[in-house]
Amino acid sequence: MILVERVVTRLQEDYCDSGKGDLFAALKPMLDGEMNPEGYAAVAARLGTTEAAVKKAAQRLRQNYGELLRAEVAQTVSDPFEVDEEMRNLFTALHG
Repeated sequence: MILVERVVTRLQEDYCDSGKGDLFAALKPMLDGEMNPEGYAAVAARLGTTEAAVKKAAQRLRQNYGELLRAEVAQTVSDPFEVDEEMRNLFTALHG
């Protein structure tokens, strides 16, 4: 969980540093692939953008999250070939 929290914190810092803190806050619930309870349209209206832009931003956020998570996991294994297995174990632990 600490590893995941570190990745989310890094993402949040990156978004805030680029002036997109509000976007990150709105999209954070979508990191695990789940739809924000508000829906894309409501998030778009709140942020003053289009639903398509929110969907694309959510896709990019999940992609960045995956890349950062993979990089963090890679630092915890001794052999680069273990990264995929460790990622599977992490997802199994997180999602039961």
